[in-house]
Amino acid sequence: MGKTTTREIAVICKDNTPISATVYQPIAPAVGAVMIGPATGIKRQFYGAFATYLCEQGFGVITFDNRGIGESVNGSISKSNASLVKWGEQDMPAVFDALKMHFPEVPYFLVGHSAGGQLLGLMHNVHDLTAFCNFGSSSGSLRNMRKSYLIKAHFFMNVFIPISNLLFGHTKSQWVGMGEPLPKKVARQWQRWCNGEGYVKTAFGKEVADHQYHRISMPSKWLLATDDDIANITNVHDMISVFTKMNAEVEQLSPRDHDVATIGHMKFFSRTCKHLWPKVSDYFLQFIDV
Repeated sequence: MGKTTTREIAVICKDNTPISATVYQPIAPAVGAVMIGPATGIKRQFYGAFATYLCEQGFGVITFDNRGIGESVNGSISKSNASLVKWGEQDMPAVFDALKMHFPEVPYFLVGHSAGGQLLGLMHNVHDLTAFCNFGSSSGSLRNMRKSYLIKAHFFMNVFIPISNLLFGHTKSQWVGMGEPLPKKVARQWQRWCNGEGYVKTAFGKEVADHQYHRISMPSKWLLATDDDIANITNVHDMISVFTKMNAEVEQLSPRDHDVATIGHMKFFSRTCKHLWPKVSDYFLQFIDV
């Protein structure tokens, strides 16, 4: 394993919105480059250990805060113009362009965590990816949730979000352990999409005028944990169905089989699950000529 260096940068989106990002540079020339797409309301620092691991395997890596999240909050969060659609159409393509600028002429990959994998079909430059690997990316459809989680999910989506937006002008997700505070448009779209089928498919012809979901045919691997209340196997396949030309490889991870207490929706990227990270790096390395 090699050493890595990190560099904080500002990425300017097409609509001139600046977002904060971190570039992980391997000491040796990068064999490939990886963009890590974060889950809804999760700051880029959460992926630091995982990004360092990928860098040690020879990949250049970029992590970022979507607009309205973490260090990409510009001004009052209640006045943020952020939305899930803007994350996919503006933020992710700009970050991908920054990755390509820092690591030119190598194979490019994306690791999507939840929303980071759900939204990639909104990227106009998504076809420059060689392959992608998602963890916990699903439609999040409430109708497919386990009964034990359904009441909690309905409360957050259909009670907490509307009331919080009304009272505070944004969703105080941190109060219920759901990441960073969310701009109201992000939370509102999240609510609508999880009450439908196919997540972003709910917005086709409405908030989403054009997209790449029907054109994406690159290789993909979809990882999910058997103890994930949100990205269960039914919801993962519901999300995959939106990619009509894609053949996806799906792998379920059981905590018991991998000697961990829990994986859930978040723990895959924690150091307790670092023995699972080769499932991502080994998948990408098969597309690299070394």
